[in-house]
Amino acid sequence: MSEALIVSNIILWIAVLLLAILLFALTRQVGILHERVAPAGALQPTTGPKIGEVTEGIQTKSLQDESIQIGGSEKVEFSSFVLFISPTCPVCKELVPTAISLARSEQDRIRLLFASDGENIEQHQSYIRDLEIEEYPYVVSEGLGMYYQVSKLPFAILIDHSGVLRSKGLVNTREHLESLIESMDTGVATVQEYVGSKSDSLKSKTELSAAENMS
Repeated sequence: MSEALIVSNIILWIAVLLLAILLFALTRQVGILHERVAPAGALQPTTGPKIGEVTEGIQTKSLQDESIQIGGSEKVEFSSFVLFISPTCPVCKELVPTAISLARSEQDRIRLLFASDGENIEQHQSYIRDLEIEEYPYVVSEGLGMYYQVSKLPFAILIDHSGVLRSKGLVNTREHLESLIESMDTGVATVQEYVGSKSDSLKSKTELSAAENMS
C-alpha cells in the first residue's frame, strides 16, 4: 500500500514538472509572438483624397449652429480630427468617449469634430444629447462623406492646420485613433509603413555590420 502511494506521488510530481515546462515554453512563445506582431493601425482605404494632398475646403454648419470649414488651404490654428459616426452604428457609440479622451489629451493642437449624414435631424440631435457631445461640433453633411469616400463607420480623417490630409482610415479602437496622430507626427501614411521602414533600417544596419565584421 505504501509502495503504491510512493509511486503515485512520484508520477504526480513528474506530471507537475512536465506541466511547468510546458507552461514555460508557452509563455516564451507568447512573448516571441508579441514582439513579432506589428501594431495595428487604422485600415486606410485607397479611394478618396490621398495622404499629403491639400484638401478641398468644405463650408458647412454644425447642428449647434456654428459655421464650420473643414479642410482647405487657408491656415487655421488647430488640426481637424473628424470622426464620422451614425446613430445606427453601435461601434461608433462605444468609440466616441475614446475619441473625446484622446482629443482632450491633444487639445493644444487638435480640434475634434463629429460628422454624419441623413435627413432625420431630430434623431441626430437626440444622438448628441445621449452621447453628451454638445460641446463638440456635429456636422450633418452628405457631401463631406462623399468627398472623403466614407463607406464604412466609424471612419476618421486628420487634416493639419494647413489643410493637408495627414491620415485617414477605419477606426475601432483607441490604438486606431492614435495611429492617425502618429501618422501626422512621423510623416508616414500608416503605422504599418512606419514599422516596415524601421525593419528595413534595422536589416540594413545588420547587413552592414556583418559586412564590416567579414572584412
